[in-house]
Amino acid sequence: MYKKIELNSGVRVILKNMPHMESASVGAWIATGSRNEKECISGISHFLEHMVFKGTSTRSIQEIKDEIEGRGGSLNGFTSEEITCYLAKVSARHVNIALEVLCDMALHAKIAKADLERERNVIIEEIKMYRDLPNHHVMDLLSELMWPNHALGRSVAGNIKSVSGITQKDLLDYKKMSYTPKNIVVVLCGKLKEADILKKINTIFSPSLKGGPVPITMFDHEQDRPQANIFFKDTEQTRISMGVHAFGRMHKDRYGLTLMHIILGANMSSRLFENIREKKGLAYEIGSDVKRYMETGGFVVNAGTKHSQAREVISLILKELKKIKDTPVPLNELKKAKEYFKVQLLLALEDTMDHMLWLGERVISSGKLPDKRGIIKKVDSVSCDDLQRIARSIFKTTNLNLAIVGPMKDKESKELKKELVL
Repeated sequence: MYKKIELNSGVRVILKNMPHMESASVGAWIATGSRNEKECISGISHFLEHMVFKGTSTRSIQEIKDEIEGRGGSLNGFTSEEITCYLAKVSARHVNIALEVLCDMALHAKIAKADLERERNVIIEEIKMYRDLPNHHVMDLLSELMWPNHALGRSVAGNIKSVSGITQKDLLDYKKMSYTPKNIVVVLCGKLKEADILKKINTIFSPSLKGGPVPITMFDHEQDRPQANIFFKDTEQTRISMGVHAFGRMHKDRYGLTLMHIILGANMSSRLFENIREKKGLAYEIGSDVKRYMETGGFVVNAGTKHSQAREVISLILKELKKIKDTPVPLNELKKAKEYFKVQLLLALEDTMDHMLWLGERVISSGKLPDKRGIIKKVDSVSCDDLQRIARSIFKTTNLNLAIVGPMKDKESKELKKELVL
């Protein structure tokens, strides 16, 4: 059972007591990310995440690290399109300290000018690093194609120009606007003393804290033709990322889409892995992924292969997408996918950190506590006909997007674009 408490300030607190564990994981979740940013300050959510680790009004950067890592724990953070999260995993006896440190960071980060200039350079080097990694660069190119002229189509880290222009005032203003009580969810999973935790939380979050949710621009572009974004780079491998628009996070077909992902590319038993890697030996990395946002989403296939095989791999990917929409998935294959989903969920929920991440993402995104039994019931209700209906709704020629990073010449690119047919 989960316990959900809404403080007078508006901060939501979620507790999952796991008394058999010796650890506890804590997450301070903020409902803001790169999709909340104006283009001129693209990357500011990620920049702010970096700055939050640089010290608070009462703790230096070294004291923050010592409080967690000095007690044997781990400390981290991440930024996505819609979420920022600060997290720690510690021995259960140190959970109150971890809670206090993470909330101190999120609420009272200093954002000092000297730290800002140093961290700006760190982030610019991070951007350059990802740009030099074809497997990361190709996914950014695909996002640009699928969500054009929208924050979802921009890199979470921003770009060198936008990051170079972000000021201390920009960061402080963005934090004041975004890190507000109604935007914050604190999640704790593990061996917990609930009374002690609730007492601690009430001392951390003052009722005087004010602020509401940050408005966002919804994505409403409709694609009407296949698209390709090909970046020439003299690499050993050609990186391929193919995507189609799919559903928002809470769409009724979300579990059917997840099962399709399992069947097509989630593991070594998947169709893409079996037919492209095992039978043909054309790629080491081949698999699928599902992108989920508030009102939109995507189904993506990623692969890497030597350049002379790239068009064959693309052709085989298209063949598998066409097959799953034209031919119903056998019942036995669907049953295996359902079992994989259920067991992977149960295994994840055994770990305090994975449980905290699963719980936090769902509460910060939907405002509701997840119902494990309800989820499994919905997964079990998906039929072979449902999968074919979903496949036919998304795997369409007009919905195709292809991004490539590799040594592909203009003539070859033009020929390839003509082959984007489902």
